This record gives sequence, C-alpha cells and structure tokens, in this order.
Amino acid sequence: MSAARARTPAEIRRQRRTRAHTCWNHLVVAPLWPKHGVNLGTLLRTCDAVGACLAVPRWPWIPEALERGNTLRHRTCVHWVDGRPDRWLDRQRRGGSSIVGVELTDESIRLADLPVARKRTVIVLGNEGSGIPPEGLERLDVAVEIPMVGTGHSLNVAVAGSLVLYKLAGLC
Repeated sequence: MSAARARTPAEIRRQRRTRAHTCWNHLVVAPLWPKHGVNLGTLLRTCDAVGACLAVPRWPWIPEALERGNTLRHRTCVHWVDGRPDRWLDRQRRGGSSIVGVELTDESIRLADLPVARKRTVIVLGNEGSGIPPEGLERLDVAVEIPMVGTGHSLNVAVAGSLVLYKLAGLC
C-alpha cells in the first residue's frame, strides 16, 4: 500500500469552478431567525462549497455580519427576505420549492434517510435557543433530525445547516 499524497493547491484549484456560481436556485439555506452573525459566515462558506444560496432576513445587523463573515473574498449568492418569514416561505412553496426544516419533531426523518434534492429546495433553520417557531413549522414539507449520541440537545445552527446542505446536494 502506497502512502497517501496530499493534492497541491494548484491541483485542487484546477478541479473546482473557476469562479463563484450565479444563482442556481436549486438549494437555498434559510436561517430566518438568526441570533449570531458568526453562523451566517459559516453558512456562506458551505453555500459556496455546494453551490447553494443563502436567504436571510433584512435585519439591520445582518449585512455587517455577512460582510465580516465572508472569508471567501468574492461575492456570494444572498437572497434578502423582506417582511415576515412565513409569508416568504409561502411564496417559495407557491413557486414550486420543497420546504425542509432542521428540527426535532414527532414526524422528523433522520438525516441519513433524506434524499438528494431533485427540485428547488429551501432548508429552513431556526436558532439555537428556540428552534423553528410555530409559523415556520407549519410550512415544512419535511422535518429532518440529525441524530446525536452525546449529551447536547442540538448542534450549532451553522453546523446543522451545513450537514443538511451537503446531504441534499448529494455530496455525502
């Protein structure tokens, strides 16, 4: 068995997109009730990695959080949610999107059982404190549970969103 060789940065660059994607509208991760700006920066990185977009409410502190968190040094695909998140989700559904929420419910399916997204899909994220509020839960087509064996009750919202994005993108 030969020793593993790490690929060089030049080899990695040749295998990836030459520039940031334009809005494909296939996967959109939507932390619609964010509490911490650092999570938005992490989600921006994951969106770039899987070719997804980020949808965030137009709250006064969010543009600065996105600017600070965008370590990619290029523009990323961000959709601004004006008004109430529940109405935005209704518009997404009317437009043909599937609405997937990351939340522990009685009907949640395990992350391993979540199929790859075959149509435009919005991944709804709540926040670490209270999760997805009732008006968001009512609009989900499916809720996804990320099994845990540790003592914590939930994962950081950026980590949970990243895991679901990779699964829906078919990259894991």
